[in-house]
Amino acid sequence: MNWTTPADLKVQVQKLWDRGALLASMAEGSDLFPFKLKLKSPNSRELSDKFPDVREWISALTSGTKYFRIQWQTVNHRILGTNKIPAEIWINTLEDALDLIGKNKHAKQFKELVEQTTILQPGLVPWLYKRPLKALDLSEDWQLLLSLITWLCSHPRPMIYLRQINIPGIHTKLIEKHRGVLTELLDLVISEDTVDSTATGIRGFCRRYGFRDKPSRVRFRVLDPALKLIPTGSDQDITLTADSFSGLELPVSKIFITENEINFLAFPIVKDSIVIFGAGYGFDNLAAASWLNEKTIYYWGDIDTHGFAILNQLRIHFPDAQSILMDSHTLHEHRPLWGNEPKPETGNLTRLNLEENLLYDQLCRNHWGDNIRLEQERIRFNFLFNALENL
Repeated sequence: MNWTTPADLKVQVQKLWDRGALLASMAEGSDLFPFKLKLKSPNSRELSDKFPDVREWISALTSGTKYFRIQWQTVNHRILGTNKIPAEIWINTLEDALDLIGKNKHAKQFKELVEQTTILQPGLVPWLYKRPLKALDLSEDWQLLLSLITWLCSHPRPMIYLRQINIPGIHTKLIEKHRGVLTELLDLVISEDTVDSTATGIRGFCRRYGFRDKPSRVRFRVLDPALKLIPTGSDQDITLTADSFSGLELPVSKIFITENEINFLAFPIVKDSIVIFGAGYGFDNLAAASWLNEKTIYYWGDIDTHGFAILNQLRIHFPDAQSILMDSHTLHEHRPLWGNEPKPETGNLTRLNLEENLLYDQLCRNHWGDNIRLEQERIRFNFLFNALENL
């Protein structure tokens, strides 16, 4: 038998809570209640064949009338005569629903959040009703978030670090923890002309709302001993902010970019050259250095789909960048050292040359095996020397 039980009815109400519908029904103008619940009842044949079970089922349902309202229907059965069975079950009020699943305390807490918000930031009240369970999750910090939002509305684009916000209880970790939801909330109440809409995502939070952000940096090594940028020994491993790097105008002809730190540190002497530690996707830290466009740029990444995707991304900023040691010969000369790429890239990379695109396509199609890769640190170092000699 699959007739609806009191436990099934409770599950239906719990699902309303899990969807946020019960708390949302507290909004003015909501018409959720009375709410009709789904009811699976005995059919005519079951009434005849299982009448004792039907009576027990009805008894179980009527015992729950403290929370439910049963609408009955009269059934005229040729054998059993006239009987009344449940036809519909309704839950009349929000209070009944909350009592049934034990959520009165949470509903009271949500009501308090709405009252606080109505006083400080009424423009956020619709968000509370749209995402009530998220609001409950934030209840411990909600008052602080409202204080921060109110302050930022009065101090648009303050151009200070998050650490410098002087509001009791507000600290950097709190803001960083809630950057995602703060973005949702701030966009609802803050003036549009104070928002940098080009800055998106968690990483773009500071720029979006006019806070100073930790500056991006460029780490590079001077590969020519004759070029002395700082009074130090033979190894010049230098890290600068992106702004400082953009203004260098270094007297070199070649720029190497490598993704592996040990390869960066071990990169050999090359006349008129520097090597930049790339560290994966993203080259915004180099984009402002317009003087790089006057140099010959070589990129050395892993021979896998992501290595070519990063090369493709580099060419957004530097279209003439060349690859080294990212070819079929290097790949097959190191076959015993192949590994597997966990989550391969599959997109269409439009900035690869013909040879690179062919190799990328073969990797995507698993031409030599499933998700193979050759990490750059596995390539024998004499291959690098030979590549540099052939430049």
